[in-house]
Amino acid sequence: MSVQPPAAAAAAATAGSPHPSQLPGATPSSSSVVGNLLLPSPPFISAPGLANLRDIGGYEIPSTSGRKKMVRKGVVFRSADPTQLTDEGVAVMQKLGITHVYDFRSKLEFGKTPETEPQEWEGAQRCHVPVFPDADMSPEALAVRFQLRNSRFRDYTDGPEGFVRAYSTILAGAADPNNTYAPYRTIFQHLASSSSSSSSSSPSTPPSPLLVHCSAGKDRTGLFVALLLSLLHLPPTIIAHEYSLTDLGLAHHKSAIVDHVMLDPAFDGDRAAAERMVSSRKESMLATLQYIDEEYGGAEKYVIERLGVSREEVERIREVMIVDVQEGEERGLVDWRGNAEVVEEVYRR
Repeated sequence: MSVQPPAAAAAAATAGSPHPSQLPGATPSSSSVVGNLLLPSPPFISAPGLANLRDIGGYEIPSTSGRKKMVRKGVVFRSADPTQLTDEGVAVMQKLGITHVYDFRSKLEFGKTPETEPQEWEGAQRCHVPVFPDADMSPEALAVRFQLRNSRFRDYTDGPEGFVRAYSTILAGAADPNNTYAPYRTIFQHLASSSSSSSSSSPSTPPSPLLVHCSAGKDRTGLFVALLLSLLHLPPTIIAHEYSLTDLGLAHHKSAIVDHVMLDPAFDGDRAAAERMVSSRKESMLATLQYIDEEYGGAEKYVIERLGVSREEVERIREVMIVDVQEGEERGLVDWRGNAEVVEEVYRR
């Protein structure tokens, strides 16, 4: 896997907190057990060494055309960082046909030791597109930053309102004109133009498959996916559910992540606050989507006016990512209501 040359030099690596994939615990997969529960597949995919891997496609989109519509499957995948991906896991990624791996992390979050170098494999291009080029925005770092350095974020661990404040900084960072990596715009334009150079391309030609990830695959990744699904007219309730699946995808790592966060005096022994900070409750995403509506006039306006994606590109994304549900495909749709019950079951434990 080759590395795409960045638009600006990345910051020098410094010592810091390990990311979730380097913490102890089994890697979740479609056959992993959370308590006595299996991770639902779809959307989860088993790739040894990679946590929280899932396809964001397969969700039914409300339609008045008389034909069932869904988000195209097999194009956009999301995960935690793939640093610990095994050879067997690489084989899974190659089977999925992933050609581009978009990494939202800053240089401060990887490459400190040989064991933390980004994973590379044949057939895929690593594209470093940090949301914050010079800042560690892993869940652990967010906890420290928002607890200690900025009183405006002191309620980050207290519920959806705190998450909205934290996520507003990510939205601003992704749209910052001084961020020459243009992280979210770059991926939207990949989806809009990846097949346009082919003489045989048509509106239904799928873009080349891609993986988006950050450290845990929760915040920066979750916001990008929420924006994309909003453009595809998926209802907020389902978008928020998709976001909440990270609480399943990282379930085997959560205790270790919380233990690590608790080492910082900012939490003063408040484990419940640390657990809330590393969670992915649907209420947090619902509140964030409402914030996007109120602050930017909706996801589409944010993508066009703040990120600089053209209206034509947005329509192209819809053309390639919204597809008919073919006969016999109904059984392959994501059972999001059933999966939501699995998430609630985990919360009750």
